[in-house]
Amino acid sequence: MFNKKTIRDIEVQGKRVLVRVDFNVPIKNGVVGDDTRIRASLPTLNYLIDHGAMLILCSHLGRPDGTPDAKYSLKPVAAYLSNLLGKPLDFVDDCIGPEAEVRSAQMKPGDILLLENTRFHAGETKNDKEMAARLAAQADIFVNDAFGSAHRAHASTEGVARLLPAVAGFLMEKEIQYLGEAIAAPEKPFVAILGGAKISDKIGVIKNLLTKTDVILIGGGMANTFFKAEGYPIGDSLVEDESLDSAREFLSKGKTKIRLPVDVIVADRFAEDAAWKLMPSGPVLDGWRILDIGPETVAAYSKVINGAKTVVWNGPMGVFEFPEFAKGTFGIAHAVADSNATSIIGGGESVAAIQQSGLADKISHISTGGGASLEMLEGLTLPGVDILLEK
Repeated sequence: MFNKKTIRDIEVQGKRVLVRVDFNVPIKNGVVGDDTRIRASLPTLNYLIDHGAMLILCSHLGRPDGTPDAKYSLKPVAAYLSNLLGKPLDFVDDCIGPEAEVRSAQMKPGDILLLENTRFHAGETKNDKEMAARLAAQADIFVNDAFGSAHRAHASTEGVARLLPAVAGFLMEKEIQYLGEAIAAPEKPFVAILGGAKISDKIGVIKNLLTKTDVILIGGGMANTFFKAEGYPIGDSLVEDESLDSAREFLSKGKTKIRLPVDVIVADRFAEDAAWKLMPSGPVLDGWRILDIGPETVAAYSKVINGAKTVVWNGPMGVFEFPEFAKGTFGIAHAVADSNATSIIGGGESVAAIQQSGLADKISHISTGGGASLEMLEGLTLPGVDILLEK
């Protein structure tokens, strides 16, 4: 399925290898929070080190809008990564320019250099040719291991791949294999679980999955738009009126496939300590809003998940950051973890939910990219992958 060259297919001994990693991680007061994305890069980095390459790492962090901003510096990541690798690591205050070029030119096999945030330059998001050329000038080979940024044609993901021999890292390979296989040739029954606040973000995904899946289980805020499309009053629940026509179209096309919650938890306000009650799905009174799926829905959905051979999950079932409204999401997490299916968590908040539930090690694949995994589920090609050398 994965027809691109990887680091296994190219000689890296004694070469300067520019690796686009995804170190877009939470940093608070100079301390790295969730390090999932950093750890996910280790197999690729260790392979390159073991095979005598010189590593030049680049990544973006946050949205600094094309100018240097200390709070988006990758410097804390340098210390963190050095610790994980058990090796010294050099850091340079820019990703292009004289200092970066001199430091990369002086490297020896086994050396590692982390460049500063690529988005400190406006040329990164514009896929500026000159910026891509200045990044490429520092290296002999380009490796893209940043699946989370593969859906963006930026200077450090797509631009530089036009100028150097460009191959995939192991994380990129694994992501594309799991998500690509799930879409191209899933083992049946294939069940998709879609949640999160908005249906508008997932219109393309639902369209594509209606042609591939056996069942689509709907939860989260997006279920409200489906309820309203069915004609139920939904009180003060979050709804996207501009997506009602799409919801109606999906319901008529996917009569046998789309399942909606049969019971819901409603609250009198959007707050952790709100008063709440359980009710069957149906008319919600004004002043109340749906914040989670109910236990009957969890049981019904779990039964479907239990019979699946492939499960893809994107988006929580309720407002899981409030403990009282997290039971639906965690109930589904348990069902996915306990099933014998190949299970894929498609990035975003569902990853946080799986990790909070302590079940991450029971999932076949947890994607590191929210937007990129959605675009794959939509059946789109990713520019950062498309440009890589074919096998």
